[in-house]
Amino acid sequence: MTHSYDESENQGRGPEEPVVVRDRRRVDPQTGQVRPPGPAHAAPEPEAPVEHAGPSLGESIMDDSVAVVSDVEKELSERTADLQRLQAEYANYRKRVERDREAVVIGAKATVVNDLLPLLDDLERADQHGDLTGAFKAVGDKLISGLQRAGLESFGSEGEPFDPSVHEAVQHNTSPDVAGPTVTVVMRRGYRFGDRVLRAALVGVTDHEPGAAQVDPPVGGELPLDSGLDEQQQ
Repeated sequence: MTHSYDESENQGRGPEEPVVVRDRRRVDPQTGQVRPPGPAHAAPEPEAPVEHAGPSLGESIMDDSVAVVSDVEKELSERTADLQRLQAEYANYRKRVERDREAVVIGAKATVVNDLLPLLDDLERADQHGDLTGAFKAVGDKLISGLQRAGLESFGSEGEPFDPSVHEAVQHNTSPDVAGPTVTVVMRRGYRFGDRVLRAALVGVTDHEPGAAQVDPPVGGELPLDSGLDEQQQ
């Protein structure tokens, strides 16, 4: 059964929109020529540039790349400070090792020199008695010169001020000829090696002794009181 078209079916509907067909072909199929640009072939209008709005409230204006660079610089400064501190500690360690090594060397030399001090005393006594002559004197002079070059120094001579830190007083006298405690007799010479005192010097010390009180001379030809009493007694 065929369906008959009834106009009553389209009643109540609005007018249908016409169908518009736009030919967007650039070449006319009938003439084969390029069509001029028209409304259908007009170039699209350029889009308006999008304006970037500023940061909203509470939003950070710092770029993430800037924050990364700041973290790298901070870590670099910390590593640099650690390296400088390590270099300073190593320099102090080297100085301490060198100082300890030098102290050990000086201590070893001082021990050897201290064992040779009795020999130096014998050489000095032989020289005082006139027995240090010939080849014996040459050997003694070489020994003393070598010890002095190594750092040995003698002290303790007559006339120098008394110093209890390097002098050991075994004899004491008084005299008005000295102004203070003075070494007047040297019984055994002292020696030092560098800043270390190997042996104190045995010395005799003389202190200052005030002189006797002087009698004032008579004034204007007057006789002393003592003489006048003597005449009255006679």
